[in-house]
Amino acid sequence: MIAHVERHYTQRIGWLRAAVLGANDGIVSTASLVVGVAAAESARAGILLAGVAGLVAGAMSMAAGEYVSVSSQADTERADLERERRELEMSPERELAELERIYVDRGLDPELALRVAEQLTARGALAAHARDELGLSAMHAARPVQAALASAGTFAVGAALPLVVAAIVPTGNIIGAVSVSSLLFLAFLGSLAARAGGAGRLRGALRVTFWGALAMALTALVGRAVGTVV
Repeated sequence: MIAHVERHYTQRIGWLRAAVLGANDGIVSTASLVVGVAAAESARAGILLAGVAGLVAGAMSMAAGEYVSVSSQADTERADLERERRELEMSPERELAELERIYVDRGLDPELALRVAEQLTARGALAAHARDELGLSAMHAARPVQAALASAGTFAVGAALPLVVAAIVPTGNIIGAVSVSSLLFLAFLGSLAARAGGAGRLRGALRVTFWGALAMALTALVGRAVGTVV
């Protein structure tokens, strides 16, 4: 008999979310910054300086933000597990009954639910309650360092793309070249992220491209207005 192997994507949620967020923010924020500064008719050196500063600041901000945010989630998960551990020590019978009720609510008859609860409790009571009562699992556990590194690294890569374009095209073409190339980068990123997550590629591409175009358009308008006033 040939073993049936199923492919699932939920194990990618932790790093994929941080990576997509970082790359998307890197492209959008840096491209918008470059377009805004270029709209104010600055020289290439000023445009690139602003872009590099945005890359460094943005990558550090993304890393810090992801680390703090996911660390808070991890702290909450640990607190819930510790509370559940104490409850199992103080009143194991009540916790067994609680697990039984969970399985009854999911459709098992009471006798079968009790047997399942007893067997899972014997194999690992805390693991059973973490999974079925709290909705926690090792696959989806919060990993602050992983999220911070993924977010910062992909932000830097995404931010570098519009900077490279701004560095090689003629100064007068920076706005158009950066805008078009960044939208292409965003479309590719959205498609790639959707494929990695098992979702529709066209929808993913259109979603990030729309918001990227809106951000660059608004920043260009602000840069033009400020540049005219200054």
